[in-house]
Amino acid sequence: MTTHVTIHRLPTGIPGLDDILGGGLPEFSFNLIAGQPGCGKTTLAHQLMFAMATPERPALYFTVLGEPPLKMLRYQQQFDFFDSEAIDSSVRFINLSDDAIAGDLDRLLKRMGDAVMQHSPAFVFVDSFRSIVRENEAQVGAQGDLQQFLQQLAMLMTSWQATTFLIGQYTCETDANPVFTVADGLIWLHQSVERNSMVRKMEIMKMRGQPSLPGLHTFRIGSAGVSVFPPASVAVPAKADAALAVLAPRLPMGVPGLDDMLGGGLPRGYSLLVAGPSGSGKSILAAAFLAEGVRNGEHGVIAAFEQNPNRSRNRVVADLIAGGHVGLVESRAADLSIDEVVFMLLREIQRLGARRVVIDSLSGFELALAPTFREDFRESLSNMVTALASTGVTVLMTSELEDRYTDLRFSPYGTAFMTDAIIVQRYIEVESRLLRVMAVVKVRASAHSDQLREFSIGADGIHIGAMLSGQEGLLGGQPMKKRSLAPDSVRPA
Repeated sequence: MTTHVTIHRLPTGIPGLDDILGGGLPEFSFNLIAGQPGCGKTTLAHQLMFAMATPERPALYFTVLGEPPLKMLRYQQQFDFFDSEAIDSSVRFINLSDDAIAGDLDRLLKRMGDAVMQHSPAFVFVDSFRSIVRENEAQVGAQGDLQQFLQQLAMLMTSWQATTFLIGQYTCETDANPVFTVADGLIWLHQSVERNSMVRKMEIMKMRGQPSLPGLHTFRIGSAGVSVFPPASVAVPAKADAALAVLAPRLPMGVPGLDDMLGGGLPRGYSLLVAGPSGSGKSILAAAFLAEGVRNGEHGVIAAFEQNPNRSRNRVVADLIAGGHVGLVESRAADLSIDEVVFMLLREIQRLGARRVVIDSLSGFELALAPTFREDFRESLSNMVTALASTGVTVLMTSELEDRYTDLRFSPYGTAFMTDAIIVQRYIEVESRLLRVMAVVKVRASAHSDQLREFSIGADGIHIGAMLSGQEGLLGGQPMKKRSLAPDSVRPA
């Protein structure tokens, strides 16, 4: 009969990291944090340490650097996670620089063992472990000595039930270095410069005993420290999927006459694409959608990539944001990724309990991303829409189309298939005047109007007028006849 051993997973306290690790960090594991200089290894290690260490479960941080710990701490104190009161109670720093320079691994191991025996830490950090390797490489029989040192160190920490982290500068080549074999977990940090942006990505190359998330995951180093952005497909809490089990009544759009065109309003949990040329009223429709939600007791979130609502002439959205009814997501970071935008959206949705989300616009969204993230924009956008829909929110996205009066495209990204509903706005020419027209192209699993309706934009928003009674303007490249408008519930201004 075999006994099943359960590995306890430790929460790291770093946003998004537990998701890509597969649920947390295995307790008592022997881990390597690797990457090139400047990619955030020490910052990640310090953030892990301050988040996990307590007076009852303290951490030892061995520094094997050419610079003293005080210099390193001076820079780490700039981050929000740094807790000066934890020094010498939950966190202790021990300088091993002199021992590492001497190249005596037995002496180094003894000092570390004595410190572990004295303080009984739950967490041990060695920074930079690569310094030990460099000093040892010059010795005769270095590789064998190093492997023996690693095995003894791993046994020491395991026997004292410590979760260990080795921090070191390595290239991407995982050669026959014994540290890669001994390590239970291998967290690799990458960074690259693309135009004016610094793109940072994290890869869990190895994590024994649990299914970590494969691939490269973007992360950012800000004033709060490291934030990791898992793919949109895993960023949504599992319990949110139940939100779509029962389809709620349809949502009013806030534009008189539009609900009838949609077949009774927009079904809750749907994604709606509003496509049209510049100035056709996409953002105004989106603002009406959010305002109507607030009138019905539903908070909203807007991701603004065209212009900041607080600085635009759309005072409706600005007032909703100022009143705390609508959350604003925006970023001018040069290394922005879709996964980070999803992270910010989900955070605002959770904070407000929001039910309506607007992304204005997809065109500005794409331009806001770092160049490397634009290559798979369509696929990432599909994942984002799926993730947001899984939370039960109703999503409205705007898409800029070129001013082609004869073009019936719905989106320049080929995204029409991924949305549940589509509204197209366009211009037509009538007797040397441009008029705005609107049509509902698609509402999945629902009947909707097939009418092409004229609409106007006034001081109080959008007014939908009559159905076009004949072929007029330049529609499909054919000259059209003059027509008259039948009166409707709302006449164009």
